[in-house]
Amino acid sequence: MDRIRGEFIDILEWTDDSRDTIVWRFPRYENEIKMGARLVVRESQVAVFVNEGQLADVFSPGTYTLHTQNMPVLSTLKGWKYGFESPFKAEVYFVNTRQFTDFKWGTQNPIILRDPEFGMVRVRAFGAFAARVSDPAALLRELAGTDPQFRTEEVGEYLRQLVVSKLGSALGSANVPLLDLAARQEGIGQQLAGILTEDLASVGIAIPKFVIENISVPPEVEAAIDTRSRMGIAGNLDDYTRFQAANAIGTAAANPGGAGEGVGLGVGMALGQRIAQGLTPQSPAAPAAPSAPVPAQAPAAAVPPPLPTAVQWFVAVGGQQQGPYEANALAGLVGSGGLTRATLVWHNGMANWQPAEQVGELAPLFANVPPPLPPLPPQG
Repeated sequence: MDRIRGEFIDILEWTDDSRDTIVWRFPRYENEIKMGARLVVRESQVAVFVNEGQLADVFSPGTYTLHTQNMPVLSTLKGWKYGFESPFKAEVYFVNTRQFTDFKWGTQNPIILRDPEFGMVRVRAFGAFAARVSDPAALLRELAGTDPQFRTEEVGEYLRQLVVSKLGSALGSANVPLLDLAARQEGIGQQLAGILTEDLASVGIAIPKFVIENISVPPEVEAAIDTRSRMGIAGNLDDYTRFQAANAIGTAAANPGGAGEGVGLGVGMALGQRIAQGLTPQSPAAPAAPSAPVPAQAPAAAVPPPLPTAVQWFVAVGGQQQGPYEANALAGLVGSGGLTRATLVWHNGMANWQPAEQVGELAPLFANVPPPLPPLPPQG
């Protein structure tokens, strides 16, 4: 009797220690389940009975004593009537309904988007998502089948392919500019979670959480974004120019006797002119005199002639024309080496290009600049 009693199963339960098993089949082998056996279904589990390939009763978390009363579908399939109490054979599958959070995804090929500011842009993205079983019966029918231990790795690649196929349409339909994608990643992830859950309902899987960790663009687009950022930091270009000029003066003062003197002279002259223009007080308007008859013989007020315009200089560097420069800017070119005695220069009124040292107006610029060193004598 002990040997016969050992062939009957009287406790059915599953304690999962794998962390990646979705479906586990109770190892019944040739043993029969004893009528009146105890079934223990823990939280985040569902037990499904299968009889001769047909899904029967589904048990939610709790402890049950198996009788024909709480197995109505299996009783109908078996043809039991009037409380049949003999042992029976059936396959029992435990389905894990907790969230599996170890799924990763990423775009192997870039997704092309149309951005209102940058035009057509290629983007890549990666992240993670969670999955759980929403319909145990559909999962057994469509994916797990008779697999005695159905793991996440068996469905992971299928889920990743589905995620990537939906990502492009989700980003395109979101109509979010490229620069705003980072702020909208959470909303786009929630939208994708809903779309994927709807598509996977037929196989009994839901996507409760979808996370976009990063969206990246090609290096050339990153360079364009960096350039626009620098322009925004510079702000007012006029203020930025004055700031740079002040820094150049400080640098030239820290290097007396060098080429910095010429740079400092030219920049200082330009900056001085700007400061003088800003500090020159405007003559206040004279108060209006009381109206009086103007004598008919009063001569017209004298109008001064227009101020002479500054000479605009052009410089030939490497066979290319550069300019125009004002005279005070040429001093900076002398200090930086951009203008030498032999450099060809021209301004309106000159017949031809001439070396700078032959132009009388530019002679003062080279007063403190030594001529080129003579060549070394040949070694005997």
